Amino acid sequence: MLQPPHSSLQVAAVPAQRGPARDRDQDAPWHTEAVCRRDEAGLFFAPSKEPTAARLSREEAAKRVCARCPVMVECREHALLQPEPYGVWGGLTAAERRVVLARRRRRDLELKKAARVTNRIAAAG
Repeated sequence: MLQPPHSSLQVAAVPAQRGPARDRDQDAPWHTEAVCRRDEAGLFFAPSKEPTAARLSREEAAKRVCARCPVMVECREHALLQPEPYGVWGGLTAAERRVVLARRRRRDLELKKAARVTNRIAAAG
């Protein structure tokens, strides 16, 4: 598992974002501009046996950091592609990322099914 940007991540870049970070040096890894590099890592990862109210508060604070980050989209995609099982990445918690991944899988299956139907219709016609 890779380390989060806020604890010296050294990995290849994820595809470039089309948002505010588009002007940065394209050879630099996305995580070099991550806002969370300047924040405490504890904000993004749960301590053991954290009470629910404290977890929700900490996650919301982490999401506020993510919301002002110029590489939030790259971070989120990294966490989805890895997949990162813990912490807040790109403004999403691990549970929220699992939902996104499940939706993507369901969409991909539906697209494949639609393509098969289209191919059968084209072959029959």
